[in-house]
Amino acid sequence: MPLPHRSLTRRNLAALISGSIGAPPARAAQELTFAGLYGPVTADGIQLTPAARALVGRQVVLQGYMAPPLRAEASFFVLTRYAMSICPFCSNAADWPVDIVFVRLGRAAEALVASYAIAVSGVLEAGMQVDPETGFVSLVRVVDATWRRV
Repeated sequence: MPLPHRSLTRRNLAALISGSIGAPPARAAQELTFAGLYGPVTADGIQLTPAARALVGRQVVLQGYMAPPLRAEASFFVLTRYAMSICPFCSNAADWPVDIVFVRLGRAAEALVASYAIAVSGVLEAGMQVDPETGFVSLVRVVDATWRRV
């Protein structure tokens, strides 16, 4: 007695393959660098590059260093292009790093030693904004973020 199953025809095989291969791929996070983030400084202030503007609202991955935090565990931190040994909030304006990104985590996390490189993943936001919790003014943010050592 034959088994109750459909035979594997070319049509069935094509349907099976198109169901898995033809499905839209999950949207991967786009790699973003500090060098590719900021464009020229104009009379209107610091501008983002066209490539960075195209990534606003999308998932990005950005590598840098966690600036020394204001407190040991927080739901935010500042990502800097270079490792810093002092808290940028505790020094004068002359020591403030040029390339920074405000990072809002999905949940509070412990700070990491500032000399370790990290990769931050989250949604890129741009435009002047004052964070309601911290009062921090930012031009660029990565929100709903996670991070890992690299």
